[in-house]
Amino acid sequence: VFSSSSLSIPATAPESAAVAATAPPTPLARAAIGACAGAAAGAFTYAALLPIDAVKTRIQAGAAAGGSWQVFLDILRTDGPLGLYRGLSAVILGSASSSAVYFGTCELAKSLLRPHLPPFLVPPLAGASGNVSSSAIMVPKELITQRLQSGAAKGRSWQVLLQILQTDGFFGLYAGYAATLLRNLPAGVLSYSSFEYLKAFTLKQRNKESLTPGESVLCGALAGAISAALTTPLDVVKTRLMTRVGTEGSRTVVGTMREVVAEEGLMGLSRGIGPRVLHSACFAALGYCTFETARLAILKWYIEDCERKAAAEMKAGVGAA
Repeated sequence: VFSSSSLSIPATAPESAAVAATAPPTPLARAAIGACAGAAAGAFTYAALLPIDAVKTRIQAGAAAGGSWQVFLDILRTDGPLGLYRGLSAVILGSASSSAVYFGTCELAKSLLRPHLPPFLVPPLAGASGNVSSSAIMVPKELITQRLQSGAAKGRSWQVLLQILQTDGFFGLYAGYAATLLRNLPAGVLSYSSFEYLKAFTLKQRNKESLTPGESVLCGALAGAISAALTTPLDVVKTRLMTRVGTEGSRTVVGTMREVVAEEGLMGLSRGIGPRVLHSACFAALGYCTFETARLAILKWYIEDCERKAAAEMKAGVGAA
């Protein structure tokens, strides 16, 4: 889900003109449009950046030594190019589902909260709502993917799912859920705030009302990188919880953090920061382009469909009269 890069998407001219031509979409319609666009963006972006995520997971799980480039070469040497795409089916299915839930929830929350709250409170609350709801799908997806990436499990995604259910039960699918929320909620606020500051600075410099696509991508990438760098310790803890098989050792966020510090020092909490920052920056840039393109296309189709129906009803009414 775009939880590590919550994007503030400014209204563009095509959307503004289209909405002005007819009645604005209802809250449920906006939620559906956001869900469809989010599903497309989530599946494409997560799949495209899976190799970077695979390197980060190997480093954070302690399953590989050396720098990011060395780990990348080790994966290619031992598993071939397909080793960089372990868990791809779980990523596509899980990311599309969680992104759909995330953006659908965000759009619905924004529509419902705007009339009752100050404008500056709406985006963070909507983003928090989206994170909580989408994590219910995202956590099992990440768990399966990271077990495969770290070498803690073998086989296909559905086989790993069955193994987890047999070994740890249903709630075993939510190992690291608390750590995921602890990571995603601050990351969402940090990313959103960074993006808003960068956007405001850019708009002030250009004296314009909206960003160009290139400017939005750049601002989103910088915001994603800042957020990722500051929340890497929480991501390390989440990865350790997810890649630990069985019930031995600590299974809590605080306990796992203490283990990492005791074994590797404070620097252990920054493992994988390079690929994580790169992944989040690229994720924000790709995610913004894909989501915005899909959202505008779906919104245009929706409005045109509404106009066709309105014209047909008007024609039928005139004919009946």
